[in-house]
Amino acid sequence: MTNHSPLFRLETDTARQPQQAPLLMVSLEGFLDAGQVRTTIAEHLLGTLPHEVVASFDVDELVDYRSRRPLMTFDSDHYSDYDDPSLVLYRLADAAGEPFLLLHGIEPDYRWEAFIEAVHQLGLAFGVRRVVSAHGIPMAVPHTRPVGATRYASDSSLLADQQAVFGTVKVPSSAESLLHLRMAESGLTTMGVAVHVPHYLAETQFGDAAVAALDGVMDLTGLVLPTADLVAMAAVTRGRIDEELSQNDQAREIVETLETGYDRFIEGQRKRSLLAAEVANLPSADEIGAQLEAFLADPEAVDDALHEDEGGSPDEAGEPHA
Repeated sequence: MTNHSPLFRLETDTARQPQQAPLLMVSLEGFLDAGQVRTTIAEHLLGTLPHEVVASFDVDELVDYRSRRPLMTFDSDHYSDYDDPSLVLYRLADAAGEPFLLLHGIEPDYRWEAFIEAVHQLGLAFGVRRVVSAHGIPMAVPHTRPVGATRYASDSSLLADQQAVFGTVKVPSSAESLLHLRMAESGLTTMGVAVHVPHYLAETQFGDAAVAALDGVMDLTGLVLPTADLVAMAAVTRGRIDEELSQNDQAREIVETLETGYDRFIEGQRKRSLLAAEVANLPSADEIGAQLEAFLADPEAVDDALHEDEGGSPDEAGEPHA
């Protein structure tokens, strides 16, 4: 395996002997991340789990600096710092010691297909078989109700009996979503969690959404990840939100309206589930047809069978033999 590439550079130790990590978590900043879910999770994992850098991408080849304008620090009479963008592949280990990769950093502006092919080649070197990601999407939901989520996967059997919220829709693409598509086309299993973030919190850090997203990732992948710090942070942010709402009558009315709409939606879903269960207990067309054929062939036998289902045989009911 070479440590040189047009788009990335491998660390020396990794180039000599890459260690296997069958799962790749992708976290590319720059597009559709309501509640700062993607960034919060990545920073949390890097802050709580042992990790090492295994590869770095050449952002000069991938980023449009004039559209992004990275921040610099001007200190009194001189420039003192520059927040240079980065795109780095890390190797981490979860709480059970299971290795996995984390691709975290700025979303490329250019050369998406070449970038994804580079990620694919890195994945082959590390034995990646599954890809996962998580982010937030803005929705008309209140923060006072459980955080919903839409899970997606290249293998629908991984989604159990999830009820789809969306139908078939056209959405703006991103390097991360295209990576999911291309990796699935190459034979890997891809999956993800899009948590539903209240639209009025889309630009702020919403801890409850990050917790729900990380729970979803663990459920899909089997990783054992720390959540205590995230849960504590979520409680703090929730308290701040409630405090702000208590001082803003208009905002509180908006949340109450969303609560009413959410509760009606959930009740409607519950009624549909009950109806579906009742319909499922009805005999199928094939079963009805079979009973009709049996009746036409021997009406008395079918009549006796029906009496047995209702409470026993004719003898048990005290009726004489024919």
